[in-house]
Amino acid sequence: MRIALFGWTIGPIFYDSMKRLLELLHLHETEVIIYKPFLEFLKKETGIDPGKIEGFSSDRELAGVDFFMSIGGDGTFLEAITFVRDSGIPMVGINSGRLGFLADIAQAELEFSIEQLFAGKFILQPRSLLKLENEFGLFANFPFALNEFTVHKQDSSQMITVHVDVGGDLLNTYWADGLIVSTPTGTTAYSLSVGGPIITPGSANFVIAPIAPHNLAIRPVVIPDHEEVTLWVEGRGGRYMASLDSRSAPFDTDMIWKISKSDFIINVLKFENQSFYETLRKKLLWGADKRN
Repeated sequence: MRIALFGWTIGPIFYDSMKRLLELLHLHETEVIIYKPFLEFLKKETGIDPGKIEGFSSDRELAGVDFFMSIGGDGTFLEAITFVRDSGIPMVGINSGRLGFLADIAQAELEFSIEQLFAGKFILQPRSLLKLENEFGLFANFPFALNEFTVHKQDSSQMITVHVDVGGDLLNTYWADGLIVSTPTGTTAYSLSVGGPIITPGSANFVIAPIAPHNLAIRPVVIPDHEEVTLWVEGRGGRYMASLDSRSAPFDTDMIWKISKSDFIINVLKFENQSFYETLRKKLLWGADKRN
């Protein structure tokens, strides 16, 4: 078996778990490759000796990889997708920090989860992505997002105007600080923080959610993901920011953005003892009130 490990840094609290992870993979006679910046960090900062493990730096070096492990938080997981791309390699999210919906294997569950993986006691959960198109080629290297696409104002206190078409019909003109178009996976991320609904990962939908709209009647809207969303921005500022998951770029107001469902999915590995609803209860502290 061949496994790729991806990350940037880990805190001292995770050093022992990282060392144990490498030991477990070695015991199972696994061929391991590690993202080169992460490999250098492990050698120089943690005192962990990865041995003769080789490094990788691009998606072209992932041939023959059976599993791709992201070690960090949800942000690290989103960056890991830019390496996995449309390869279909199952992704495993190991949480070395705090809150995580994608990186949902907790430090205390690490050893048990690895044994479950090698025992084949897991399922692959397909996650849809959105595809972004624009005439100036921004994000052209990887124009896809697992969580969301966002437009928002930059360096200005003034609101912006965002016009949105869905399937060729005008949905609304938003006067707000920005707008989010989210996948089901992204509904527990930025979209949730602006009042968007939570949608289960297998739902075939997008959520359009304004950021601080200047109209109390404006609410997030759920649409089918087979519809194409087109939006463009007006405002006095002249320069605005677009974000595609963890990647950002400035743009001018005359740019038209088209969002549609990607023609490939990401396979997220889940174990038999994991449930999306249980994750919601734990991460969002539902039922934590002592009166319950």
